[in-house]
Amino acid sequence: MGKLRVAASGLLACLMFAQGVACAAAALLGQGGRFRPGLDILTHFAPFWLAGALVVVAYALLLAAPRLRLAFLLLGGVGTIAALSLVAPEFLRPTSPRAPPNAPDQLKVIQFNAWGRNDEINRTAQWVADQDADIVVMEEARPAMRDAVLARRPYVVTCPRCSVVIFSKATPIASGAPRTPRGQPRPPIALATFSSSVGDFTVVGTHYTWPTDGALQQRQGQELGRILSAYPKDTMILSGDFNSTPWSFSRRREDQMFGMERRTKALFSWPAGEFSGRHIKAPFPFLPIDHVYAGKAWRTVSVKRGPRLGSDHYPVIVTLAHVP
Repeated sequence: MGKLRVAASGLLACLMFAQGVACAAAALLGQGGRFRPGLDILTHFAPFWLAGALVVVAYALLLAAPRLRLAFLLLGGVGTIAALSLVAPEFLRPTSPRAPPNAPDQLKVIQFNAWGRNDEINRTAQWVADQDADIVVMEEARPAMRDAVLARRPYVVTCPRCSVVIFSKATPIASGAPRTPRGQPRPPIALATFSSSVGDFTVVGTHYTWPTDGALQQRQGQELGRILSAYPKDTMILSGDFNSTPWSFSRRREDQMFGMERRTKALFSWPAGEFSGRHIKAPFPFLPIDHVYAGKAWRTVSVKRGPRLGSDHYPVIVTLAHVP
């Protein structure tokens, strides 16, 4: 029994060492995402590196042999500090003052990647209709989903044949984006400008490529930034599936480039249960990749995640109030 205990202790030490090395290496290499898009993909999983490194620290304090304790503490500490430096800025970033729930001139916006494989179209469409939102930005909006939503609520649809559509109560006074220069990649975009009692405002919906192609994703962001620069930023609302987390360097750069406040703060939206062709299930969402930005003419009333609706994404519901 004593030999078995020693063997189990040795195996656990080996596993903790491997975990500590993996988490520290991933978090440290992720720092290179500042300069190389290919390394930025590691930053998206920074909470995992942080959790894994903290487990190694706990092992060092509670279970490690005395002669190995310092080594495990150093290994876990390096991983913890490197991962925490990626995650912490999102939680520490300042946000603008919120508007009270009874603030006038409110606008309810839903951001939702409905997923091309969604087989709960009627339930999803009914939920969207029941929300009575002023604006719904929907990615992967296949025709059956669009028709199901419109059958339940008479929305106006911007870019009805696109993969990204904007459903709105009001009819836009203008729509369409400037042309993209030849050879410059542009993510799918729907763009509409509305007139209201508080003035004109533009809503933009988008859907980036996966972060596995970090270089392409960053070029898409640069082109989107160029398009946004043609419209007033103070009243603009930008919503989409950006396929990047707040702890990635690409998202931090675009937060600065877009010139609007990202109202979604570490709001985990993917995956919603089954994903990857329904071959894998996740008990909870672990990537915040659906984001809503708004210019300084808008105050945040509330930001919340919607229910699971047959998509691999959760919907995001953001209520804004116009500031005179």
